[in-house]
Amino acid sequence: MNKRGNPMKTFLDWSAYQDAGMGDAYADIPKTGGDFAKAVAVCINSGACEKHNDKGVMCPSFRIGGDSRLSTGARVRLLKAALNHELGEQLFVDPDLRLAMDLCVSCKGCKRECENAVDMALIKIEYLAQLNEQEGLSLRARLFAHIPFWLHRWPWLGQFIVWRNAWPVLAKLGEKLLGIAAHRQLPVPVATAFQAPAAPPDAGRREVVLLVDTFSRHFDPDVADAALAVLQAAGYRVIVAEPAQAGRPLCCGRTYLAQGMVAQAQAEARHMLAALLPHVEAGRPIIGLEPSCLLTLRDEYSALDLGTVAARVAGHTLLFEEFIAREHTANALHLKLKPLDKAVLVHGHCHQKAVGAMKSMRKVLKLIPGLQFEMVESSCCGMAGSFGLEAEHAAVSWEMARQSLLPKLSQAPDSLVLSNGFSCRRQIAEGDGRAGLHLAQLLRDALA
Repeated sequence: MNKRGNPMKTFLDWSAYQDAGMGDAYADIPKTGGDFAKAVAVCINSGACEKHNDKGVMCPSFRIGGDSRLSTGARVRLLKAALNHELGEQLFVDPDLRLAMDLCVSCKGCKRECENAVDMALIKIEYLAQLNEQEGLSLRARLFAHIPFWLHRWPWLGQFIVWRNAWPVLAKLGEKLLGIAAHRQLPVPVATAFQAPAAPPDAGRREVVLLVDTFSRHFDPDVADAALAVLQAAGYRVIVAEPAQAGRPLCCGRTYLAQGMVAQAQAEARHMLAALLPHVEAGRPIIGLEPSCLLTLRDEYSALDLGTVAARVAGHTLLFEEFIAREHTANALHLKLKPLDKAVLVHGHCHQKAVGAMKSMRKVLKLIPGLQFEMVESSCCGMAGSFGLEAEHAAVSWEMARQSLLPKLSQAPDSLVLSNGFSCRRQIAEGDGRAGLHLAQLLRDALA
């Protein structure tokens, strides 16, 4: 309940914060919210999130206009006020709090760059779940959340996206009825989704598991094909992760979490863990292609009350670039690459940056002879899942892209653009005109 005097029901497991701030007279832990309130209160008001900085990611919405209400610290202050019932008896509906949380793009920059690692991306999931409980979900939220379901069950709906993109009248109707920005192009699923080939005979090769996410499977299967080719060329026996029981392909639950639909995300996570646990027990590393999806297993699953199996699986998951870099460092990578006389601009997904995976990107790119690459210093691209497609956010999304990313890309119009994030590649394609590559695709092009 959210009324004064009643305990607040939380949707995520916040027990990791049960000792946070205890015994600290200055912790300023709100009166309502239990361990969730302690997670909010880890902010120490250092002000780092409210300083203009060309480096780092935090906080994209604050960076574009310097609005102090849109910093991580401001969100914390508003959340504290709400949990102390200073913003009304009904929690989380205050207009200022709603604006501040609405423009959080869940970049996870604060978790890495904030002195006390405020996890505003996780806090926002709880906030949305609380808001859903009070107000229900919009049709648009349900549509975006259930993407993995309808892509599998009703693939023919992709034709409606083609028509919507081609006919302005349908795009405008979609904006009026659903709140999807009419001037944005929606990604079109491919006619034939990625199909996992049979794993080759053992032949004594080391086995690895490739986790093909919803976006690689249905929108960009060439990324999965490329990763498969590179791993096989390196001598690994690649097993594509499949559900424990026949049915819909595995999904991490990220689209549900992005809309605050925690119960649905938990269901997806349980299917995922049931499929991956046997591989973990067999000692196989699990390799993911899409940063936001793979890192959901390593991060958000710990808050979904899934038991010890979540931590066991998380300890065996790696991004594609992390795996290649790790194998090279251990002198276990047998990958023959030819020279590529190309210039490449590298844009990192926010979640890659949040876990320090850009170091692995740099290491792997150095393996390609002759390649000239530059890491683009920028904050969020602005797409952030469905954020950039939403009518009320589309303009802000472009402001984020134009702040640093698009201008820096325009300075090198002949360079290839490398970006492992599906949403990032969509934003770059629409804003810059170049089709971005995933690292797996670049490595495949360099195979000797």
